[in-house]
Amino acid sequence: MSPLSIVPGAPESPVIVHLPHAATEIPADVRTGLLLDDDALAAELAAMTDAGTDQVGRLAAGLAAARPWLAVNRYSRLVVDPERFPDEREEMAAAGMGAVYAKTSDRRPLRAADGGGHEDLLARFYRPYAEGMADLVDARLVEAGRAIVIDLHSYPRDPLPYELHPDRRRPMTCIGTDDFHTPDKLRDAAVAAFSPLGAVVTDEPFAGCYVPLRQYRKTLRVTAVMIELRRDGCDTVAGVRRRAETLAGLIDTLA
Repeated sequence: MSPLSIVPGAPESPVIVHLPHAATEIPADVRTGLLLDDDALAAELAAMTDAGTDQVGRLAAGLAAARPWLAVNRYSRLVVDPERFPDEREEMAAAGMGAVYAKTSDRRPLRAADGGGHEDLLARFYRPYAEGMADLVDARLVEAGRAIVIDLHSYPRDPLPYELHPDRRRPMTCIGTDDFHTPDKLRDAAVAAFSPLGAVVTDEPFAGCYVPLRQYRKTLRVTAVMIELRRDGCDTVAGVRRRAETLAGLIDTLA
């Protein structure tokens, strides 16, 4: 089974809502390679899963005038993190949290340090996911003439020990940008859309946004923005609904 699940949208829609960190599933054979007991693993999943984003993304897709495409990671980011660079470009590798995590959010060992199984995980999960996302973006370019990736995440109110920049602001919404793939118009539209929900800050506490490596820094017809929702705004039905409506409005504006 592919690690990437694609929910089709309207043929004319250029928008892809990407949900990379919402799942908690870990294949049984991958679970045996994790050093945590069941209780510790449950705590790690609670800390690292982007709570609320699957609900916000799926509801927004149903509310949008032209349904966007959904790209959903079937597995937990503890299997592989499809958004991390698989090489020396990844700054989180210094914290043991590159494409394949070696450490937990509180810096304990997650996997054996020898890396013997890392290449297998990249081959089974990371590369098929990357190819699937790139194919989806290429299809949007052909059918809609452009592709817009909305990279949807959530984060806790207080920083976790693994974070490299714990002193940064933690607003209700963080808008992550890329200086190649995020034009000012897209950034400003995202900021304007989410400002009614509370403070919005660009690239704090997290920066950047996801574009598949096949298209990364290669085509300006692929644009992207990251939307990081603070989790305490997504912990009620009303909070999820309001964020979904906001995201749907942004999708309509962009499409």
